[in-house]
Amino acid sequence: MDEQITERVLTVANSILQKKTTIRNIALLYGVSKSTVHKDLTERLIDIDLSLYERVRELLEYNKSVRHIRGGNSTKLKYLNHIK
Repeated sequence: MDEQITERVLTVANSILQKKTTIRNIALLYGVSKSTVHKDLTERLIDIDLSLYERVRELLEYNKSVRHIRGGNSTKLKYLNHIK
């Protein structure tokens, strides 16, 4: 794997764990697509650092389990701000 890609994968993985945020936010932060971040974290990271991959996977599973709640809250805020 290219050294530049490996460095990006590790940077993105550590960043998502530190900030406890979503793939979408990390993609915006680093100026890459959500697809790239997702591929980095789910396919490339496992070959680079297995223990880091397992911690990231747990966070991604948590984010997936609460995404319907986040979506509902976003919609609620959207309509509350629209009414005012």
